[in-house]
Amino acid sequence: MNQRVFRHLLPALSLAIGASVFSAATLAAEAERPRIVAVSGQGEVQAEPDQAIVTLGVESRKPRLEDARAEVTKTVEAVLKLTRDLKIDQKYVRATRISVQPEYNWDNNAKERNLIGYFVSRQVEVDLRDLDKLGTLLEKSTDLGVNQLGDPRLESSKRRDLERSALAKAVEDARLNAETVAKAAGARLGAARTISASSGFVPVPVMSRMKTMAMAADSAGAAESYQSGQMTFNGNVQIEYDLIVAP
Repeated sequence: MNQRVFRHLLPALSLAIGASVFSAATLAAEAERPRIVAVSGQGEVQAEPDQAIVTLGVESRKPRLEDARAEVTKTVEAVLKLTRDLKIDQKYVRATRISVQPEYNWDNNAKERNLIGYFVSRQVEVDLRDLDKLGTLLEKSTDLGVNQLGDPRLESSKRRDLERSALAKAVEDARLNAETVAKAAGARLGAARTISASSGFVPVPVMSRMKTMAMAADSAGAAESYQSGQMTFNGNVQIEYDLIVAP
């Protein structure tokens, strides 16, 4: 082959060699790419709550500040005494600072606002560790003058352990899902490559019959008028497993 012809063919040969090298590199990369299966799993654990966070609010509106403050203070002191009478550990009882807010109305004729009174409020927060006392605490607090009563927030002292149990169930569920997929694909399941997880719980409301009982003038005990359901703890995971394919 003369030198002129070789020079003419050189670019084509270089292109062919480059394409061959690129193809080989691509095939090698494909061969080295890990074979994986990505799955999700869910787990659920149920348990009864064993404690409740109770917020007992006292509010008063009076023309005179001292009257409003005195009414709130008297009620809060009575509620604190109630917690002691119920033998609730005082380290789980907290009274917030008193809040005072002046209230005005607007005089259109005089183009000015006039002080009409004061709004005073305070709260007692109780971390109740004995749910048998919940009904008595709520009913007697209302009798003492508590006028802002929210639904108790139910909790479990074993919350973290229950969430971990739900996560363990979620991992097992994900593994079974991955094994099913691998078997259907003619492969075996290898080690877990990546895992992401989350957990939480669904709050359960307190079922109260107190209002119905009061309207019916029922004389049944308050401690029997409250009933809670099951708390549900959830675990969710996403896992990538290696797939082992027989040669």
